[in-house]
Amino acid sequence: MCDPRRRPSPPYNPGARRLVDLKEAADSKSSIENRRRGFRGWHERGYLPHRDVPGVTQFITYHLTDSFPATLRGEWAALLELEEDKERHEQLEAYLDKGRGECWLKRPEIAAICEDAFRHFDQQRYALKAWCLMPNHVHVLAQFTTAPMSDVIKAWKGFTARRCNELLRRQGAFWADGYYDTYIRDGEHERGAIRYIESNPVKAGLAQEPAQWAWSSARFRDAGGVLRIA
Repeated sequence: MCDPRRRPSPPYNPGARRLVDLKEAADSKSSIENRRRGFRGWHERGYLPHRDVPGVTQFITYHLTDSFPATLRGEWAALLELEEDKERHEQLEAYLDKGRGECWLKRPEIAAICEDAFRHFDQQRYALKAWCLMPNHVHVLAQFTTAPMSDVIKAWKGFTARRCNELLRRQGAFWADGYYDTYIRDGEHERGAIRYIESNPVKAGLAQEPAQWAWSSARFRDAGGVLRIA
């Protein structure tokens, strides 16, 4: 059942705590020392398990606060009933690509604030591998090195929310609570994540080629596909 007091959000998963305990016990990268540095290891925030350890590359998605409008609940309510993570994630992405809500990220000045935030600490706290700003959500692929993923995302969202709200002359939440992350298992998985991220505007009918989209890492790739960020 959906708690009517909760803001529109992805589904709550009561089995997440049990799954996290099992994963944490088997994770060789999780340690007391890393926790002292702020890395949370395997953890959950009510609906999906998250892995926050140094050196791991993560595929991260988060979205604007109104991407699941209460007035359009009939369109997304079925997501609350899905139990299988892969199916839920796929349907979540498909719904976000519909572009519901105000879609503030379509405004170049808003998208620029968010992209600059990603790039600001690249090669210092993390290594960017790909990103894309869609009209109402964001994808980032990054390897987290010296700073915990949760701290970095909190900083990205906090800074950009303040700046974007100032520009929009509005108050209140800008981003929805939380984020979705998938840790990258190997090189093949990483290449697939890059293709998915940079092809998202094409899939959503916003561009004919990935490099044509103004707010994606695709425009920084050379002829060999290597990311060259100026």
